[in-house]
Amino acid sequence: MEILNGKKIVLGITGSIAAYKACLLIRGLVRKGAEVQVVITPAGKEFITPITLSALTSKPVISDFFAQRDGTWHSHVALGLWADAMVVAPATASTIGKMANGIADNMLVTTYLSMKAPVFIAPAMDLDMFAHPSTQQNLQRLRSYGNHIIEPTSGELASHLEGKGRMEEPENIIRVLERHFAATQDLAGKRVLITAGPTYERIDPVRFIGNYSSGKMGMALAEACARRGAEVTLVCGPTPLRCSHPSIRRVDVESAEEMYSASTSAFDAMDAALLCAAVADFTPEQAADRKIKRESDDLVLRLKPTRDIAQALGQMKREGQILAGFALETHDEAAHAREKLERKNFDFIVLNSLNDPGAGFRHDTNKVTIITRTGSTPYPLKDKKEVAEDIVDRLASFF
Repeated sequence: MEILNGKKIVLGITGSIAAYKACLLIRGLVRKGAEVQVVITPAGKEFITPITLSALTSKPVISDFFAQRDGTWHSHVALGLWADAMVVAPATASTIGKMANGIADNMLVTTYLSMKAPVFIAPAMDLDMFAHPSTQQNLQRLRSYGNHIIEPTSGELASHLEGKGRMEEPENIIRVLERHFAATQDLAGKRVLITAGPTYERIDPVRFIGNYSSGKMGMALAEACARRGAEVTLVCGPTPLRCSHPSIRRVDVESAEEMYSASTSAFDAMDAALLCAAVADFTPEQAADRKIKRESDDLVLRLKPTRDIAQALGQMKREGQILAGFALETHDEAAHAREKLERKNFDFIVLNSLNDPGAGFRHDTNKVTIITRTGSTPYPLKDKKEVAEDIVDRLASFF
């Protein structure tokens, strides 16, 4: 049975030369059993006619709020409730800017703002427009709202220049939709433990040893697993970030020892664990109960190793449980990651390097390689929410 069979898709078309590809996208969706409703901007109609689109969808094309002068109107709210997904392809820089900033001056953006279903955006524009900081900022804002950005490809553009800005091909957009709907509940019934964020190792009541982890990657993993049907236990170090999905049970901890206790206590009931937290390797032998005063030029701290959460869970792991961790490296990355994979009894490990620009702590993006016992798969630099989907895809494959 086709994954898209019976799915209701709102297709937004904007004023780009790539609008011709919308015809191929509609045909592909309809052939797979989807029902397509086109919403087009006034500029979009300059590139492709509503008659063509209506013939392909067997539905009237929606462009204006008021179609006639008899009091009838198109309800953007009804469209938002009707759809299983909204796809904006092609999405111009102008429309992306309006969507990112809530400028509801046409039917397409108004429909987007009313959309209850997932939204997929396929940019199409010249290379300089796509690379412009304002466009990139708008795309990042749309990602932060939970939208899915289908990255454009590189090639010859309408300007005859070469660069990144070509709308992704229709068959690949369809694959993205199929992957989304196939993955919607592929972790249904599974219980997943995720660790996230840093740990703080107290020196005294006002000072601690910590690291630069923001918790963004772990939060993205928790949301991705929950969206795909899992019951998630999130053991989280100090971070202001919050999760919104009701299937995520958050356990807040501060120190490595607290994270160790919470993780080992929960693991036996889990089907899988993703160890994403940046756990301190050392903690002060003694924490002062009062603020340490600067009475000399030197403060000597004696540190002791923290208990190894990954190693403990690797030893506890029973048949059928899946355990995965992260390796943040600065040199000999692959060798160190493979050694850690074996030593911790992981099923797979996610490697990222501080040598890669835009990867690691504090960034909204990450560049990872997923390593298993049989091979490795490198991925390009992506938003951490997209990286989380890649990691959860690999987790789901074990089930």
